[in-house]
Amino acid sequence: MKILLATYWPIPHLGGVWNYMEQTKAFLEQEGHEVDILGFGSDNTFVHLVTKDQKISKDQLLPLLEAKITPDEYPAIYANDLVKYTEFQRYVFELAAAYFGLHEYDLIHTQDVIATASLKRVKPEHIPMAATIHGSVAHEIRHQLKTLHKSSNAFMARAYFDELEWIGATAADVTITANEWLRRIFIEEFDVPDNRIKVLHYGFDKDAFLKKLGGRTDAVKPPGKKVIIYSGRLVELKGVHHLIDALGELKKKRDDWQCWIVGDGEKKEELRIQSKVKGLSESVFFFGKREDLPELLSLSDIFVLPSILENQPLSVIEAQIAGKAIIISDAGGLPEMAENGVTGLITPAGDSEKLMEAIEQLLENDELRETLANNAKEWAADYWDMKNEIANLLEIYEGVIREEDVQKEEILENEVSPITEEIAEKEETPGKETPAAEDITEKNEIPEKEETEIKEEIQDNEPPIEAD
Repeated sequence: MKILLATYWPIPHLGGVWNYMEQTKAFLEQEGHEVDILGFGSDNTFVHLVTKDQKISKDQLLPLLEAKITPDEYPAIYANDLVKYTEFQRYVFELAAAYFGLHEYDLIHTQDVIATASLKRVKPEHIPMAATIHGSVAHEIRHQLKTLHKSSNAFMARAYFDELEWIGATAADVTITANEWLRRIFIEEFDVPDNRIKVLHYGFDKDAFLKKLGGRTDAVKPPGKKVIIYSGRLVELKGVHHLIDALGELKKKRDDWQCWIVGDGEKKEELRIQSKVKGLSESVFFFGKREDLPELLSLSDIFVLPSILENQPLSVIEAQIAGKAIIISDAGGLPEMAENGVTGLITPAGDSEKLMEAIEQLLENDELRETLANNAKEWAADYWDMKNEIANLLEIYEGVIREEDVQKEEILENEVSPITEEIAEKEETPGKETPAAEDITEKNEIPEKEETEIKEEIQDNEPPIEAD
């Protein structure tokens, strides 16, 4: 089977989606399948078909798009900066995918709602598509509209991303979520039919990870102190500011600990300042992005993830497999990853006082800490097995392909029916051209006329595909 793994997000990147794609590709290839990866380049300046190392520059496509999709004709697209950026970015993604060509694949497996909505519009109709959605973009945007993307017309962006969430969650032949939390959001909030969704939790290459535990690192565990560790992106939704607040209070009570913050992101400097203000300069250390996370975990005692919004983070899986006591918030899908008091401790999201109490409990009670760690490791060894996940994923692939074959047969059987002929005649009758969308929150699509013209212009101008 020839499979395309596709994401709208830049690749490679720090985060669970890229790791999921890498590991899925490797294990599918072990099963004899051929796998390509498609996404934006790491700096978002080009679209990259990774396996073939083919690239199309964003600058090749944007002038064509801007010439066709103008503020005068489509003012709604230009009314909100975030909407405008996302619309043009996904048009670039669509057109690049169409130029690369998708006809050679037996199945397309998208990794987010935007890639799913985009590729649905340009892929050959007969090629089935599965979508694994790794989180709720609409919910993340709602948080960001209060901070990072705050504006007077933020309501437009909210409506736009809500609509995009629905389109992306219903565009594939099957939508896969990693947990019941996201499944419920799609069904209850976005009216996605229950029968379109399958729940399949992640797998993880634990053998490769375990080989790195205990390896060499330049980090040194402080004598007589326990190490609290956080690993992940330094962004608002990860709630690291709540962890620093909790540690500020903990510092007033005891000093038998040190905290390592591993990762990078837009909030790094702000978190450094917060830590300094709290008097934690000698207790909290920012490691930045590291390649030796397994080694750092092996030196740590307590893993903490205080997220405000979360799906099924890789960092928790890694901590469990490493045999560490974990403290997580009750945000999103996190409570499905641990049993409170058995395989970890769960605290209310955003509650720094409860978080401090949980940390102190594990610092104080060695027996509890070790019990939680051992239970988590034993549970994780079976639950996150990558081979099981790939076997279940292949079953989903095969089911989607079978359904596509059935639909093809039904189409062939009905091709000569009078009803089909009547429909065909009606479709051939010229009708009124569909008007362009006046409100991008109601019709979230690139105007089809402009898209066709742009594709033709791309072909005429033959923009170079870089191959390194």
